Amino acid sequence: MTFSADMSTTLNRILDTAADNLRVAKILVQLGLDPNNITYDAIFNRLLEIFLANITLANMFALIGAIFFVATLLTQTMVPLRVANMIGCAFFAGFGALTGTVTTFLLYLLMVPINAFRLRQMLVLVKKARSATQGDTSMEWLKPFMTERKYRKGDVLFRKDDTANEMFLTLTGKFLVTEIKVELPPGRLMGELGFLSPDNKRTATVECLEDGHVLTITYEKLLEIYFQNPQFGYYFLVLTSQRLLENIARLEGIIAQSKVTQQAAAASGPK
Repeated sequence: MTFSADMSTTLNRILDTAADNLRVAKILVQLGLDPNNITYDAIFNRLLEIFLANITLANMFALIGAIFFVATLLTQTMVPLRVANMIGCAFFAGFGALTGTVTTFLLYLLMVPINAFRLRQMLVLVKKARSATQGDTSMEWLKPFMTERKYRKGDVLFRKDDTANEMFLTLTGKFLVTEIKVELPPGRLMGELGFLSPDNKRTATVECLEDGHVLTITYEKLLEIYFQNPQFGYYFLVLTSQRLLENIARLEGIIAQSKVTQQAAAASGPK
């Protein structure tokens, strides 16, 4: 009891000292308080009156929008972040409409469809990433994140041991992996192994056999997509594993054919 009394006395002294300060006294007067009769109850009641007097539908919209904006700062994954951002922008747009602030209304109203579009892209990415477990290795889902580039016959897209910084997806034309003499038709992935290699070096040379178009995406963008949605990492591993297995099968076929040729040459040789 003695401690509570001492604490109350100390707090009252602090209030009295603050009230004696002219600057603080002016603030108290502006708040509608009497500097000569200031108590915690009076401060609380006055602040409560100000709060209740300023409760409007527009301010409530702004408050809810601010809550969802803070939620976007605390969210670690992209899909919930986009959802929270859309809701927050919708409430801020409502605040702008109710207060007649055209710039605020138009700004946040424009951000709603932008976030909706990016959310749809990420949901498609999630769906395709999950379908990778069932063997669907289509690259259609990645196209919105890629940029188009044109190559002419004889152009070299990249050379073996070059520093790699982007991945390719063929759209039209034909391309040749020169080291193993394999043609890549439209719809094939190129340069993805450089993304996984420790030093980001090209593992082969690719040359354009006839005019064609490709889609490109930088490794930085791939990393961004991965960190936005870690499920993409598994999907990408499925794609690259499939490519490696195809290369192994191709090399096994070349080795088997070479052995058959050697055996045939040995059998037809001088006895």
